[in-house]
Amino acid sequence: MELLELLKERYSVRNFADKPVEQEKLDKIIAAGMAAPSAKNFQPVKVYVLKSEEAIQKIRDVTRCAYNAPVVFMIAVDKNKEWHNDLEEEITSGTQDASIVCDHMMLEAASLGLGSVWVGWFAPSKAHEAFELPENEQVIMLLPVGYAAETSVPAPNHTKRIPREEMFKEL
Repeated sequence: MELLELLKERYSVRNFADKPVEQEKLDKIIAAGMAAPSAKNFQPVKVYVLKSEEAIQKIRDVTRCAYNAPVVFMIAVDKNKEWHNDLEEEITSGTQDASIVCDHMMLEAASLGLGSVWVGWFAPSKAHEAFELPENEQVIMLLPVGYAAETSVPAPNHTKRIPREEMFKEL
């Protein structure tokens, strides 16, 4: 499948089938995340693969947006390793680096016939506490992954896009 076709067909799955994800598919998703670039190649991203019953229950206690996915990738950043822009002190790369990793993983999941949904609706501090993460790590997003349930469909506004000229400006 052409990349553009995959990008257009992929949608946020919020209803997963009760079916485990094969380890070889998880390994490919992880490899895609590892292939992601990061600022100055500092690689500050830490991905927790939540798949045990205990881990899945913990994340479901943190947010209802883990849905019923059999696997949830919890994507965090090591604040001690992220790049800092020396031209403007408050500018760092951690969130962008985590986003690129998540996007690579999400697209690889789609290429393998799996569904996913990018989740930001949760309290990162509660996830941090529930999983007893190191102080220097900040949870950025979740990526529930699994096989889409037969009843799963894209959200009604999935294909709605602003006009090209509103998004892209040639200068």
